[in-house]
Amino acid sequence: MSGHAVPADISGHMLDLDEDDDLDVFSKNTCLTDEGPVPNSPSSMVNQYRLEDDEEQQDANAKDLFISVDDPESHITAIETYIMYRVVTKTIRSDFDSSEFEVRRRYQDFLWLRSKLEESHPTLIVHPLPEKFVMKGMVERFNDDFIETRRKALQRFLSRISEHPVLSHSQHFKVFLTAQDLAPHKKQGSGFLSRMGETMRAVANSVRGVKDRPEEFEVLQDYVENFSSKISSVDKVTQRIIKEQREYLDELSQYSSTYAQWAGSEENLSEPLKGVASCAERCCKETEERIQHLSEVLVPALHEYVLCAETLKAVMRRRDNIQAEFEAKSDALASRRSDLDALQDEVDELADRMDKSNSALRVDWSRWRNAMRTDLKAAFTSTAEKNVEYYEKCLAVWESFLVSQRGESISQRD
Repeated sequence: MSGHAVPADISGHMLDLDEDDDLDVFSKNTCLTDEGPVPNSPSSMVNQYRLEDDEEQQDANAKDLFISVDDPESHITAIETYIMYRVVTKTIRSDFDSSEFEVRRRYQDFLWLRSKLEESHPTLIVHPLPEKFVMKGMVERFNDDFIETRRKALQRFLSRISEHPVLSHSQHFKVFLTAQDLAPHKKQGSGFLSRMGETMRAVANSVRGVKDRPEEFEVLQDYVENFSSKISSVDKVTQRIIKEQREYLDELSQYSSTYAQWAGSEENLSEPLKGVASCAERCCKETEERIQHLSEVLVPALHEYVLCAETLKAVMRRRDNIQAEFEAKSDALASRRSDLDALQDEVDELADRMDKSNSALRVDWSRWRNAMRTDLKAAFTSTAEKNVEYYEKCLAVWESFLVSQRGESISQRD
């Protein structure tokens, strides 16, 4: 979008679980048109995205800030247990004192950074962090799987910030990457009473609401609400599918062992029973790999954008609060006769702030939507490839069993 208004009709961009073109929002601008040829294999589908990959590689070549999050360490104190991650930064930017930095950060430090970025840039879309507490039904807190999942999410958070044309130059971001001790920096900033006053003003503006939100932001608000509903539904359904696949895997494993035991008591049926047991066992392995792929590729991508949807809602609320405050001051200016000069200055300042906020959101919205489509398209494509591979392998397993049984029947007749 890059500075242009949101299109008046964006219904075609939305996920719709009740229609055939469910994932239309993630398939725009690809070569897979209704008139075009349907790919015959996962590899041919991947070719459709080769041009986009080349463009992403060009963007990577232009980067001047590289960040990695690794080497998690567990720390146990009398009152808490937490994980510290190593954050290594390599850069060629002239405003950094060195070309490489290494610091240790815990989850709370990432929260501090994100809150500072949102405070400084209320209408820019700051990438979400993973939740503080693990979701129900997922891995336990602080086991290896949980730590690795969180490490990847924290890495992605910092990578997104480093790629942002505005946020990557934030002084708070630089401090986060370079300061050995964040405690002195965390003490800086507005005091408790000041923050309380800002919160009260935000609540008042929220209650007051806006009188006349620009049409482009009305459309954007509707898009965000619909996107949130759709992506949340897909996320929940995917997790339910994984749960059912795990139950199927348990039953398939029992199925294999039952046939293997049966083969021991049926001499005449021993070979075909062993063959079925072997096929079920091999299908178990493929099913396990498929579940792992869904858990490590699709679910994190979907859940990340569930959190992104909540971030977008918060950004829209902050934009509305700025407009509501501007409207309130404008009304006060129209009804008052004293202190007009001072009030006029406030109104002018708010008008300028609102214009800058709207402009920033327009540009950042375009960046976010392009990134969302790229990320989810990649996750869907990878999942489709894995599904095709899974069914092809399972089909080959059972076809080999049929061939062996037909060959045995022919030899018995001879």
